[in-house]
Amino acid sequence: MAALLETCLPGLAAPKRGKVREVYDLGDTLLIVATDRISAFDVVMANGVPDKGRILNQMSAFWFERFVDLCPNHLVAIDDDRIAARIGEAWSEPLRGRCAIARRAEVIPVECVARGYLTGSLYKEYRASGGGVHGLHLPSGLLDGDRLPEPIFSPATKATEGHDENISFEEMQDLVGQELAGRLRTLTLEIYSRAAEHAEAQGLILADTKFEFGLVDGELTWIDEALTPDSSRFWEESLWQPGRAQPSYDKQYVRDYLESIGWDKRPPGPTLPDDVIQRTREKYVEAYSRITGMPF
Repeated sequence: MAALLETCLPGLAAPKRGKVREVYDLGDTLLIVATDRISAFDVVMANGVPDKGRILNQMSAFWFERFVDLCPNHLVAIDDDRIAARIGEAWSEPLRGRCAIARRAEVIPVECVARGYLTGSLYKEYRASGGGVHGLHLPSGLLDGDRLPEPIFSPATKATEGHDENISFEEMQDLVGQELAGRLRTLTLEIYSRAAEHAEAQGLILADTKFEFGLVDGELTWIDEALTPDSSRFWEESLWQPGRAQPSYDKQYVRDYLESIGWDKRPPGPTLPDDVIQRTREKYVEAYSRITGMPF
């Protein structure tokens, strides 16, 4: 089973390449291809996780459809036959299940992050600041992985390279305007709350997630990916224990391996062992199956 690390589609101009996705310009729309590349500590690894791109693409489609009543999304087509007909000779079997045709959007330059639990970068800043983080006055004495009294909105600037940077809501207002910032905060927390309820019914905790939005013909539109293991922290509810790192459905095996070999976290990323790749793939597949209720 081989991982798809890069595409070069005949008849189409070279794509814009992100860490995982490759975006082709179709003129009126975009072709988005989710590869199997995997990154950790903001560096792409030398090898990938087979089927990861398909899982991300199809899981996003599941969530976009589930919450279309809350916000329109950028998807035009996710069906392989429609996409193959649209791109003609550029189509090939390795693309199956990993493509979407999407509307063009004017991207809003802020990551919209919802957090129901204190972990990750916010926990590090919380410990360093004593609780007052970017205008969020959180209770004192919280542990890593603690549930917050209520979900919070903690926006971040979008970085083209390296880490996104957490900012206050007031700083976000300065970037995008008061009215739009308020709409984005409300929408982010509403999607998060409904997604967390769904995850809980499957025995999972949605600790946090990040969304991207844009404007399509002036209409606020949900873009990029939706509630995948790459953009969200899903934890096993039965194993949740504040005060330690939580077993999660994401790149945990990759990060643990990289820490164990003392990698300096600078490019290029190393080649991951087969067992790390296999266990990571199993986590992505399980997350997809439990959340969507469908076998992969």
